[in-house]
Formats: sequence, C-alpha cells, structure tokens
Amino acid sequence: MNRNSAIKVGSKSNFIRINSGKWRGKKLPVKNVKGLRPTTNRIKETVFNWLAKDLYQAKCLDVFAGSGALGLEALSRQAGHVTLLELDKGAASQIQLNLNTLKINNAIVLNIDAFSYLSQSGQPFDVVFIDPPFRNNLLSNIIDRLDKNYWLSPSALIYIEAEKELGAPNVPLKWNMMKEKKAGQVSFRLYQRG
Repeated sequence: MNRNSAIKVGSKSNFIRINSGKWRGKKLPVKNVKGLRPTTNRIKETVFNWLAKDLYQAKCLDVFAGSGALGLEALSRQAGHVTLLELDKGAASQIQLNLNTLKINNAIVLNIDAFSYLSQSGQPFDVVFIDPPFRNNLLSNIIDRLDKNYWLSPSALIYIEAEKELGAPNVPLKWNMMKEKKAGQVSFRLYQRG
C-alpha cells in the first residue's frame, strides 16, 4: 500500500486526485485502511514528469497499490495496461470501484499478496511502481522477486518510494538509477533495467 501522506480515518479528505491526462483533476474516494498513505500530488507530479515519454501504451505494475494513486495516474496518462496488486480487500474493492467509475477497461485489480504473485514466473512489465508499507522491511524481497522471476522487460523502468532513513535500496547491478529525490520523510528513485 502506498503510505506517504496519512489519510485520517473519518476525515473529509479521503480521496486522491489525478494530476494530469485524461482524468485530470478527478477526485476519487479512498478506503479507510489503517496506515494507508497515498503518494502525494507533489511526488506524483515529479515521478510522472520523469516517466512522461515512457508511459504511452506501457504495460505497468503497481505492486502495493493501496489507494491506486500511481496506477490510476498512469492510466490517465495513456498507459496501455495496469495491473494493481493490493492485499487489503477493502482497498482493492475501492480501486475497482474507481476503475468502474472512470469506465477503465485496460486495468485489473488483484486482491492478492504481492510476494505470492511475484514468486511465480510472469509476463514482463515496462513500468513497475513499488511503494511498500513503511517500516515493514518489504522492499528487498520484492526487488529480488521482480528481477529473478522475469517480471521486467529488458529496459523496464522501476519506481521505488520508501522512507528517507532507509537510504538507497540494494538493487541488481543491471539496474541503473536515473533519478532520485526526497520530499519530507520520503525518498523516491527511478531505475532502468540495463
């Protein structure tokens, strides 16, 4: 789940906003899930500026979808297909409702554990978003599964968002860091598989 800016249970701000593209400015509800923190608009804007030329018709994977903010933004900006993985049933259902509201038919939400899903061999993705729950030590296992089980196309782009105090994650030698930035308690990086 994306966990970068807290959603207060019972508050009136339980929504995400799509920054740009087909559904620019659209606000969509977010399920109240303990610890769920959608990627902030400021960070999304930066990340999707980095990805602007690479999203058109790209096959994308949102590993810890949470609110669906990253996957929905990619769809709004003409990604070809997005697979969203979310373990929490309520959060996964809300993402599906949001896809239905926007009449999106080139995305799938899977209510599944990301580790189980990525433990099998897969079809490669062009863009992968990894924004795991904070302080749960999940990043290295996900990176390992993505790389070893053929989930990445030859020059795939991998976006990683994590707690700033963790520093740069250990990634395979063939992953080249393209961009890096920090905002508040969050560090975010874009890698390209080489």
